[in-house]
Amino acid sequence: MVNDTKLYDILGVSPSATESEIKRAYRKLAIQYHPDKNPTGGEKFKEISFAHEVLTNPEKKELYDRYGENGLRHGQEGCGAGMDDIFSHIFGGGGLFHMFGHGRGRNGGRRKGEDKVNKIEVSLEDLHNGKTTKLKLTRSILCITCNGKGAKGGAVPKCSTCKGRGMRTVTRQLAPGMLQQMQQMCSDCNGEGEVISEKDRCKKCSGKKVVKDVKILEVHVDKGMPNGQKITFRGEGDQAPNIEPGDIIFELQEKQHRTFRREGNDLIMTHKIGLVEALCGFQFTFKHLDNREIVIKHPAGKVIEPGSKRVVRGQGMPQHRNPFEKGDLYIQFDVQFPGHNWTSLEKLGELEALLPERSKEEVFSGDTEDVELQDCKQSSAGDGLQKHDEEEKDDEGYGREHVQCQHQ
Repeated sequence: MVNDTKLYDILGVSPSATESEIKRAYRKLAIQYHPDKNPTGGEKFKEISFAHEVLTNPEKKELYDRYGENGLRHGQEGCGAGMDDIFSHIFGGGGLFHMFGHGRGRNGGRRKGEDKVNKIEVSLEDLHNGKTTKLKLTRSILCITCNGKGAKGGAVPKCSTCKGRGMRTVTRQLAPGMLQQMQQMCSDCNGEGEVISEKDRCKKCSGKKVVKDVKILEVHVDKGMPNGQKITFRGEGDQAPNIEPGDIIFELQEKQHRTFRREGNDLIMTHKIGLVEALCGFQFTFKHLDNREIVIKHPAGKVIEPGSKRVVRGQGMPQHRNPFEKGDLYIQFDVQFPGHNWTSLEKLGELEALLPERSKEEVFSGDTEDVELQDCKQSSAGDGLQKHDEEEKDDEGYGREHVQCQHQ
C-alpha cells in the first residue's frame, strides 16, 4: 500500500508501474526538461531526476512506498550523507521538500507545511463589480496549554528505542556472510522520535500537540479578476511543531452566466431580432452586470445579416488592477425569419416589389427535370440530420450519408 504518490506523480506513472515503465517515463521527461534544451526547466529536471533515482532503487523505493518522504529522508543515514543534505544539494533547501510540505526553507528556516487550495464559485457580476466574501476556515493550531509540546510542563522524553530519530536500523541476512542494513520507522514512537506517557499528556490536546480552531477569512474579489485567479493567505494553514504553516489558497471558478460569455476582458452576448428589425432598424434595452440599463439603437437602412456581430466599445469587463479601462461588448445577432405562409400571396407580391430584384435565372439547353424541395427532418436529439445508417460505402468506396426528409 503506497501512502504517498508524489514521486510517481512527478514522472506521471502509477504506483504499480514497473521499473521499465518508470525509466521510460523518466527518459521522456528528461529530454523535455533537460537544461541544455529547456533553459527554464532546471527545477523540474532536478525533481524528475530525484524521483527516478528513488523509484529505480529497490531499497529506497520500499522505504518511500511504506513511509513516504519521512521514511525516505531518515532512511538515508546508513548510506552516507543524510537526506537533508541530499535535498539541500539538489534543491537548494527548497524544491521537492516544499512539494511534500516538508523540508527546510530556502533561507535555512523551519520546514513549511502543505498549502491548501480551495475552489470557490463566483458569478460574472462579482468579477465585474468586485466583492468581499467572509469564509469560515477550520484548521489545526498549536495547543496553547502545552505550547505544542503535547505534555504537561513541556518535558517530552525522547524515544529510548530510536534515540529520538524516529527511525531505527535493522539488519537482515541476504545470504551466508552477506548482511544488509535497513532503516525502518520506529514502531515504539510511530516515527515521532518521542514517547509521552499517558499521565503526562496535556489534557487540552491529549498529547496531539495541536487543537482545532475556527477562523474567519475575508476574501476580496477584485474587479476584473480572471477565471482561475488565486488569492493567497500566507501562513494561515495548519500549524504543527517545528513546521512553518502553509498557505491557504482560494481559486476562483467563474459560474456560467445566462446572458454573457466572457473572453478575456471582452463580453459576448446573443440577441434575437425579427426580419423587420434586421431590415428596418431597431432599439432594445438590456441590463448590464452592474445593473445599468443599456440602450442599443440601430438605424433603419443598415441591414443586420443573420449571424453577424457588432461591437460596443468600452462595455466589457474591467481590467484587473486597472478597472477604469474596460474591454468591449460584442453582440451576436440571431435573425428570426417568419414561419411558412405568414401572409397572403398578394402581400408577398407587394413585398417583392419593395425588395431588391431577384437574380436572373440561368437557362440551360436540353432536357430538364423538375424535383421537389423538402424540409429535412431533425433527429430526436435535435443534434444534426437523422441517419438510417451511421455510414454506408458506395461502389467506389466513398462514404454516403442518408437523410430522411418529409413532404410538406
